[in-house]
Amino acid sequence: MFLSDCQARLAFDLISNTWNAVVLWSLRHGPRRPADLRAEIGGISAKVLTETLRRLEFNGLVTRQAYAEAPPRVEYELTALGRSLLEPIGVLGEWAFAHADEVMAAQDEGPARKL
Repeated sequence: MFLSDCQARLAFDLISNTWNAVVLWSLRHGPRRPADLRAEIGGISAKVLTETLRRLEFNGLVTRQAYAEAPPRVEYELTALGRSLLEPIGVLGEWAFAHADEVMAAQDEGPARKL
């Protein structure tokens, strides 16, 4: 049972945000700069990426490393906790790849489909 204070709900909240899982997955190969993440991900604004990275850092899933250089450089990297989410995210991605056509077909039917 998933009650409002259930620990499983915490996990669902962490991966249900559209960008959380995408950013975590993009960090799977090591530290990345925000500009590199934006280029790889596509379709995410700088503001939304910054908010996502801050949220992931707040939840202990990524670390932020600032370098005292000119110009300043910042990199984000998965923590051990963040890496532990890669497998579940990968499984969800595999499910989506296998069933995306079915979901989109159901959406296309929309209100015409009898429930």
